[in-house]
Amino acid sequence: MDLNTIEAIIPVRDRAALAAAHTGAAGSAVLAGGTWLFSCEQPHLRTLVDLTSLGWEPWTASAEGLRIAATCPVGELTAVPARPGWAAHPLLRQCVRALLASFKVRAVATVGGNVCLALPAGAMTSLAVALDGTAELWGADGSTRHLPVAELVVGDGRTALRPGEVLRAVDLPERALRARTAFRRTSLHRLGRSASLVTARLDEDGALTLAVTAAVARPVVLHRPLPPAPAQAAAQVDAAVQDGPGWFDDVHGDPDWRRAVTLRAVAEVVEELGGAS
Repeated sequence: MDLNTIEAIIPVRDRAALAAAHTGAAGSAVLAGGTWLFSCEQPHLRTLVDLTSLGWEPWTASAEGLRIAATCPVGELTAVPARPGWAAHPLLRQCVRALLASFKVRAVATVGGNVCLALPAGAMTSLAVALDGTAELWGADGSTRHLPVAELVVGDGRTALRPGEVLRAVDLPERALRARTAFRRTSLHRLGRSASLVTARLDEDGALTLAVTAAVARPVVLHRPLPPAPAQAAAQVDAAVQDGPGWFDDVHGDPDWRRAVTLRAVAEVVEELGGAS
């Protein structure tokens, strides 16, 4: 929809211009894909700071892993070629498909926007936490800090971003990309929003990572030096959720149902990756 309160759109082309744009000021918002921004009224906004003019490469693969720019369109991740040893490569496409959006939206919506919107069903958050993604954050004062994406999203629609801070990129380490992965997604409807998304990652050294999103307000991630038994893994996840954010409740699924389908999915992914019996 039209945002008829907008008085200025500022295209920034370098970091100095980004700092000068005062992205944390009242009435200002950053613009990348804009698929959520333009989907509802924003009467408080007067200025949009356009990040796409910075010209960031959508993604870059190297010996360190995969660097995904915040402005990378979600759909672009399906074009990332598999490198030798990247056993986790299928997870990119799985998480893109988990996003409730048409191919037109995926071609415009950005990875950074999906993460920073911090919706429980944010599929790019799911991808990042499954693969130990780290967020590079640019401060308005010129500083840079790094934060695990699992700690960046702190609640439903809430992040740990500081005033004026902008997500520059998400870095996925090579060691995580070389891991075997398992994926389970549950929704009330075939094409509905994710109500539970569970991923498991078995690293080359035998360590297991379990990540739960969509069924909780913020990501719940467990790291274990060795895969536990499937039932034990489900119990550990249940305890972590109960002690943390609790099971999410909205029109896409009630807490008891989300708990049941999530714990079943946890047991399945652990068994798939060879958890102890």
